[in-house]
This record gives sequence, structure tokens and C-alpha cells, in this order.
Amino acid sequence: QVQVVESGGGLVQPGGSLRLSCVVSGRTIRGKAIVWYRQAPGKEREWVVGSWMGSDFADSVKGRFRISRDNDKNAVYLQLHNLKPADTATYYCNFDHYWGQGTQVTVSS
Repeated sequence: QVQVVESGGGLVQPGGSLRLSCVVSGRTIRGKAIVWYRQAPGKEREWVVGSWMGSDFADSVKGRFRISRDNDKNAVYLQLHNLKPADTATYYCNFDHYWGQGTQVTVSS
């Protein structure tokens, strides 16, 4: 049984940083893609970044977000820097069509 669990969200001021984690159990992530999405209230879920052999970022987060993975821990990490109120959303991790429950990021002063 595959499980995907996100964590690390919270309330942060504009310009702040957070580190989100996505931990997968039940299947190895080695050599496989993991994709982060986010969904703001009243908006559709949008793609943020995909991690495979390399990584691709949405233009809205390029230069501010960084992704890394630890295959031994079966985890992918999303570092969010220079956060803006527009980054407020629930962030979801997708692995092999499995979704986590999401982690809430709120950027507010």
C-alpha cells in the first residue's frame, strides 16, 4: 500500500522561508517522478514543480523554490524562499498517481 505524506507547512511572513517534506512509503521513489502541486482557496490545483532526472518549476516560483530528494529516505523536499501572499495554498505531493493529504502554507503579515 502506497502512502504519501506531506508536512512542514505553516504560517510565515512575506519574505520568509519554509521547507516542505513529502515522504512516500510502500514503494521506492528511486528513478521515479514526484510532482508538487498547490491549491489556493477558490482556485484550481496548479502544478508547482516536478522532480525526475532533473526538475522543472512553474514560472511563478522559479528562482524562489528549490527541490531536492533523498532516495534513501524515500523523500522529496521543497524549499520555499522569499514567500509571497500569493503562495498561500495547500501544497500537495503526487507520486505515481497517489496523493497526500496536503500541507497548508499561509503567507501573511
